[in-house]
Amino acid sequence: MGFTVLEPEVPGGWGARIAADVSTHPPHVQRLHVELDGWLGDDLLESFPCFIVTDRLARVLEQSKLTGFALDAVEITRSPEFDELHPGAVLPAFRWLRISGRAGVDDSGLAADLRLVASPAAISLLRPFAIAHADQSPYAESR
Repeated sequence: MGFTVLEPEVPGGWGARIAADVSTHPPHVQRLHVELDGWLGDDLLESFPCFIVTDRLARVLEQSKLTGFALDAVEITRSPEFDELHPGAVLPAFRWLRISGRAGVDDSGLAADLRLVASPAAISLLRPFAIAHADQSPYAESR
């Protein structure tokens, strides 16, 4: 089994308290604030160019020997639409999954098109977690 491209659920967008340099591509995010419009329950989420994981997945990642990432704080808030669609919903804690690895080399990395690439070991670690709404496809390194 080779590397896999993961395209996670996008549950919302940047919140007002994000700190990002948008003069570059991809934008360089210093502080991440995501405002949720909805959430289908996955443990791995995306708000371009950032990835977010539930705290329960973050704890397992921290204990693993996987390479190519660091975990950081993220601020998560709910939009009025979220509260309308999901009244009383309890959200878990989330962490920012900062990808630093090389796609096809490290356990997590970014492809040239900025999609998340995961090693077989990373995919194995993710199996018990909810990632049902993440599109998955084989990673074919573009040269």
